[in-house]
Amino acid sequence: MESATFVQALNLLGTLVFALSGAAAGVRQRMDIFGVLVLAFVTAVAGGVLRDLLIGATPPASITNWHALAISAAGGLFAFWFSAVIDRLRFPVELFDAAGLGIFATTGTQKALEYGIPPVMATILGMVTGIGGGMVRDLLSARMPIVLYSEFYAMAALAGSAVVTVGNALGMPVAATLLPGTALCVLLRVLALYHGFGLPHPRRRDDEPSDR
Repeated sequence: MESATFVQALNLLGTLVFALSGAAAGVRQRMDIFGVLVLAFVTAVAGGVLRDLLIGATPPASITNWHALAISAAGGLFAFWFSAVIDRLRFPVELFDAAGLGIFATTGTQKALEYGIPPVMATILGMVTGIGGGMVRDLLSARMPIVLYSEFYAMAALAGSAVVTVGNALGMPVAATLLPGTALCVLLRVLALYHGFGLPHPRRRDDEPSDR
């Protein structure tokens, strides 16, 4: 499979899982079907749109063809009609989000590199691509964006993006960097979900042991 086709296929998969994440959040908030579909779409495309605007790839790819809209609508309808199936999973929104985070962080980095963005900034743009959809989803569903407080969210995306940047510098094939980078990001995020590890938080006065 040619690298461009592989990246496109991975992006479509990322669109689907992020759409499921957004739709599941909408169902959890008891939105109607229109709200669920809107949340599915913006979650699926927000990070990529932001990345494309920042690197000058305009108009953004997700609004120049029908694929993102169709896939996000399919994911939204599935989550709406089969919400009971999704609810059987532990952390349903977060699991779909972890998959989308990994895919978009790595493909976002790859696209930034292809547009001539320096490696360090390409890595950061990959992270932004990964976290953008989840931030918009959380804001629209009246939640504090998970990236601001959650255990190992943006750092997981940054780790996956860094794998792509390093692989590109070493001249490795695209698939040989995207797949491990995506897997690393998803693994870190899922481990954080199930085991609760993360970055340090500031200590508050009520966290301090009492002298009594």
